[in-house]
Amino acid sequence: MKSIYLDHNATTPLDRPIVQAIEDFLVTSLGNPSSTHGQGQQARGQLTEARRLIAKSLGVLPQEVVFTSGATEGMNFLLNGLTGHIITSNVEHACTEAALKRLAADVDYLPAGLFGAITAEQVAKALRPETRAIVLMAVNNETGVITPLPEIAEIAEKAGIPLIVDAVAWLGKAPFHIPRGVTALAISGHKLHAPSGIGAVFIRKGFKPKPLIVGGPQELGWRGGTENMLGIVALAAAMKAIDPSQFQHMTLLRDQLEQGILALYPGALINGQGPRISNTLNVAFPDKDGETLLMSLDQAGLAVSLGSACSSGALEPSRVLLAMGLPTVLAKASLRFSLSRMTTSEEIQAALAILKSVLR
Repeated sequence: MKSIYLDHNATTPLDRPIVQAIEDFLVTSLGNPSSTHGQGQQARGQLTEARRLIAKSLGVLPQEVVFTSGATEGMNFLLNGLTGHIITSNVEHACTEAALKRLAADVDYLPAGLFGAITAEQVAKALRPETRAIVLMAVNNETGVITPLPEIAEIAEKAGIPLIVDAVAWLGKAPFHIPRGVTALAISGHKLHAPSGIGAVFIRKGFKPKPLIVGGPQELGWRGGTENMLGIVALAAAMKAIDPSQFQHMTLLRDQLEQGILALYPGALINGQGPRISNTLNVAFPDKDGETLLMSLDQAGLAVSLGSACSSGALEPSRVLLAMGLPTVLAKASLRFSLSRMTTSEEIQAALAILKSVLR
């Protein structure tokens, strides 16, 4: 029995172009980019080219891209050292929530409600003279609900306040353009069919977070330590492989899955009333236990999740769904289905067949 994988928001399988880039690098490369000999300078050239390619994909300058081990490190780095009043939402990823709690700052957690994201109006009303940053995810990784980033970025720009963005669930699932009011953002490779352990941050000129990792002068002085060249090359290949034509493909399959689930289980509820990214569907199955349903689906060959992979190993219901105001009984009955450009229509049909057998 072929298993069906619909947990791409947790991590994505390596795509062939990325595997090829990794294989080519392993065969041809040897040096440390900081070394002055020939092999080192070859590696330096590959690092420079990868940075240039990723910057082009993001629409930023190469000197504004810094490589990290992933978005958790990236968000911790971008938030490190912030003080004063900080505006965020109550449905942020665990890495952002935990990083904010460690700061000596007055953090204002605006409620997302059943809509699934905060509004520009909420941000505007929350501004204070002592506000020092706005920290938000562009897309919620559990519900797929899209934050109105352009409107919030305009508010931030007019107020002269840094806007720091978790862009992990956005990149590769919808057209990507960084609004002028965004000061910094983080991305992660393993959500883009690259390996885990590699990511990057965009830091607009003038913004100066406090480095997390000190040592040598690598990464433009922002992050000490020898660069993860294998990961960097893979991330560049993953960025190059993003195909905007696949966004509609994912939307169609997501809608096919959603309509199929509602037909199979008419009482099912879609979590998140706001507009959603192309690949994510979060569903509450009233009168069902989510954990039991998850295990039954897994045994039948369908991999989905209870929520964020960082916390779905816990027995507690999703923190995000509870923060949205979902009753505990419905939060415990909810599952997340997430697709990628590699998902096929045949897999969706097979997933619906498995759901039919389990939900009956």
